[in-house]
Amino acid sequence: MRLRNIFLSGAALCVAAQAQTPQGVPENATIKVSEHVHAIVGFPNIAIVTGTRGTLVVDTGMGARNGAVIVREVQKLTKVPILYLTTTHFHPEHSTGEQAFPPSTVLVRNSAQQDELDRRGAEFIATFSSRSAQNKELLQDVKLRMPDILYDRELKLDLGGVTARLFWLGAAHTKGDELIMVEEDSVLIPGDIVQNKLVPNFPNEDASVKGWLAVLDQLAPLKPKFVVPDHGDLGDGSLVTQERAFLQDLQRRALELKRQAVSADDAGKQIQTEFKTKYPDWTNLNPIPNAVRRVYAE
Repeated sequence: MRLRNIFLSGAALCVAAQAQTPQGVPENATIKVSEHVHAIVGFPNIAIVTGTRGTLVVDTGMGARNGAVIVREVQKLTKVPILYLTTTHFHPEHSTGEQAFPPSTVLVRNSAQQDELDRRGAEFIATFSSRSAQNKELLQDVKLRMPDILYDRELKLDLGGVTARLFWLGAAHTKGDELIMVEEDSVLIPGDIVQNKLVPNFPNEDASVKGWLAVLDQLAPLKPKFVVPDHGDLGDGSLVTQERAFLQDLQRRALELKRQAVSADDAGKQIQTEFKTKYPDWTNLNPIPNAVRRVYAE
């Protein structure tokens, strides 16, 4: 019951934080998820894994201002000498706050994500900057650096009494999506790959419905007790099954309409309308047309 209350209070904090700072990581919004894992509930959510000799921060917030909030929150939790930083994917709200972290911070990233950041990072920063005056201000003078540790498929960080397993399973939301499993606490930090009743987002041609489902298939056997998604409410391991069921349903329905020679655009509108009734408690169904286009393309 205590953990259920933690998740409920986290959800309330998340709603409040997003209302106050649409692209912000708020001060004093850190909650305890498990023995070694905390989360700052905001936009996006930030995970912090603490051991006896090292701390891992997952994601940076958008721009140096949000990154500085995270650093202050980490300093409240721990004084261990080694600070690791990793990013679940290259989108600006997850990667552009790194310059606020101390110079000694060890930046870790998978090679697929780094390649994507090199190719499309500036493009996405420009796109996000154009969306609002707040984004433009947050993303001014962003300075990115190369990672200190670059890995291909998997890396384990021994933080002292707890291990964080960082791994890449292929393209889904982006080509370089990273997932983190805190093994001793059975906590999954899945980036955008597993969320709580938020429609999966397929922003461009690099995203993959088939790939997303394949990743979810590989996550299911992990049976995490707790899930700390990048956006929205925290939850338990049932979020993996829930995400897969929604995406598989969308894929199935899109393929039915494709076989009926319905255009991708018309199918997207039709499925969006159908899913408003079928999934009334899912937030923001606007990403559905893009997801349908990806199903058609694949």
